[in-house]
Amino acid sequence: MAEGDTRTVQKGTARTEAKFGQGFLTDIWYFAALSSDLRRGRLARHELLGEPVLLGRSNTGELFALRDICPHRAAPLSAGRFHREASGAETVECPYHGWRFRADGGCAAIPSLVDDQAMDVGRIRVRRYPIAESQGLVFVWVGSDPRGLDEPSEPPPVFEGVVGGGPKLVDRMDFDAHIDHAVVGLMDPAHGPYVHQQWWWRSKSSQHEKAKRFEPREQGFAMVRHEPSKNSRAYAILGGEPLTEITFRIPGMRWEHVTVGKRQVLSLTCLTPVSEKKTRITQIVWSDHPAFLFLKPFIAAGARAFLRQDGEMVNLQNQGLKYDPSLLWIDDADRQAKWYQQLKREWTASRREGRPFANPVEAATLKWRS
Repeated sequence: MAEGDTRTVQKGTARTEAKFGQGFLTDIWYFAALSSDLRRGRLARHELLGEPVLLGRSNTGELFALRDICPHRAAPLSAGRFHREASGAETVECPYHGWRFRADGGCAAIPSLVDDQAMDVGRIRVRRYPIAESQGLVFVWVGSDPRGLDEPSEPPPVFEGVVGGGPKLVDRMDFDAHIDHAVVGLMDPAHGPYVHQQWWWRSKSSQHEKAKRFEPREQGFAMVRHEPSKNSRAYAILGGEPLTEITFRIPGMRWEHVTVGKRQVLSLTCLTPVSEKKTRITQIVWSDHPAFLFLKPFIAAGARAFLRQDGEMVNLQNQGLKYDPSLLWIDDADRQAKWYQQLKREWTASRREGRPFANPVEAATLKWRS
């Protein structure tokens, strides 16, 4: 059986191992939006792990996330509006019959009820998702309990290198792929000369052997800080002697932290599973480097081209994946893909067994040509 080709099994409320390209990790933080996407007094419909999720920010600034289905007649709560209760609290009013829900998911009122109709409104709930805001990013905790009663066991991730105020670049794209395939494509070190052929990056003729040191990191691993490869010409715009470290963390966050003397660039890519067959890619760049003052349009165009080229390759790959083939993983070029699968298995096992996560990645030097 190919690496990662195990089947989905249910045990209690948590998933055990799933076949590569199926299912999702639970009891973990997922990137959902930028803080700037969620304005006060606004409701927004999102889809996360195949479920409709309402993300909202009250007029007082409180963030919340609820299942975007009214339990009465299934209307989306995100199509409703905020309602201020007599107590001063803000609730979300369903657009169909006006049922109102608090930020914790509890029902606050059913307007059609009359005084002599006995009904415990407080027993009615919609699923509430824990939500957190950190460094201008919004994360949603997706627990294994479908009732949404579980609380996060850890804070959301924090990224070194968020400097220079707000993001300098933001780009988004939906890939028609399961998050597993999107993640492996993101970390694949050998596709660059074939998929990304620009004069300012690298070409097939410039390939050479590379050796990079990797170490375990929190819920993931990192290509430890090093000088960029000489055939990666894009780093030249930063001048000086850049050093870079590339980190991956489950469920789907990869970031590159570049330092040039005291200047920094952080390029964060977040993969958010919309459904089994769609993954949203969000690229965010922060920097205090002066290159972004003068070359931002060119840098943005290059980043956008990269993302679109990866998207085009996903569409090509789907022509083969629709036949559900077994996939062949090789060392060392595919070792990161193997680590990703091991991390997922260990995360699921540790949640199911109620024990601390034990990172299965061991330090290693990987070699490949690109």
